[in-house]
Amino acid sequence: MFFRKTDPRRTRFGRRPWAGLVLAAFGAIIASALYVAHLPIAPITVAGLTRVIDGDSLMVGGTEIRLYGIDAPELNQRCRRDGRDVSCGKEASRQLVALIAGQVVTCERRDVDRYSRTVAVCRAGGVDLGQSMVAAGHAVAFGAYGREESSARAELKGIWAGDFMRPRDWRDRERQRYGQGL
Repeated sequence: MFFRKTDPRRTRFGRRPWAGLVLAAFGAIIASALYVAHLPIAPITVAGLTRVIDGDSLMVGGTEIRLYGIDAPELNQRCRRDGRDVSCGKEASRQLVALIAGQVVTCERRDVDRYSRTVAVCRAGGVDLGQSMVAAGHAVAFGAYGREESSARAELKGIWAGDFMRPRDWRDRERQRYGQGL
């Protein structure tokens, strides 16, 4: 059966008047998804047994956490101090272990990073771990703790006592050298 253009059953979508409803519903679903994706993440608290992964990453109660506001040298990253190579990545990791010292770690989520890790402010015994890592010179400020970094740099603490490559620059160099796996 053929319809003429003036046939009232014929719509803008041809002989399928329901197509407009389907498109409208699909648009509403997409709009809702975009709205939800941009809602701020509600703060949650994670606490529990803790394992240090590196100078700015922990496993707390089964959740992988990246410390908010800092960037610590990678485990394999080396720095130069007093004319010799130093494993500043392992130093940073050991410093974080010492700060925790078997205490309960409590983390409050601030964000989720591109690797789906929880980014959080974590405390052990009331001490902000990120702030302490930067103040001791075992991490650089990355969106927070600028004052602590300035003090550590002025006092030549940790990585500031010699020559080092910022962790982000080191990772970029390693990606170029060995591929995208880092």
